Amino acid sequence: MPVSASYSEYIKDLFSPFGVISIRKMFGGAGVYCDGAFFAIIGDDDLWLKVDDVTRAEFEGAGLYPFEVEMKGKKGTMSYYCAPEEIYDDNDALRRWAALALEASARGKKPKPKKKKAPRKKSAGK
Repeated sequence: MPVSASYSEYIKDLFSPFGVISIRKMFGGAGVYCDGAFFAIIGDDDLWLKVDDVTRAEFEGAGLYPFEVEMKGKKGTMSYYCAPEEIYDDNDALRRWAALALEASARGKKPKPKKKKAPRKKSAGK
């Protein structure tokens, strides 16, 4: 699942109108972030966009398919679907599909658990 540097730069440029795009290597591929939100993955110079229960039907209705991964001899799917080819040459399509992925990413953010404060110990002599 190696990702070429030129494809990574292309993806950064493609999504740059939506915010600050960063790409981080992970598991032989790369994660794509917009303003810190993880919304896409790159593998073998292919792009996969984040989906959730709200957007999955839209991706499937367009004939797109999920990212599959094999671990310990078992295949599984992840919540990322291949990006439609039209996003590469149609700005309206790019905006539409990027918005779906960014919205799915935002809905998937889990609030950080609040840390419990340790009770204060009373000092001796008081």
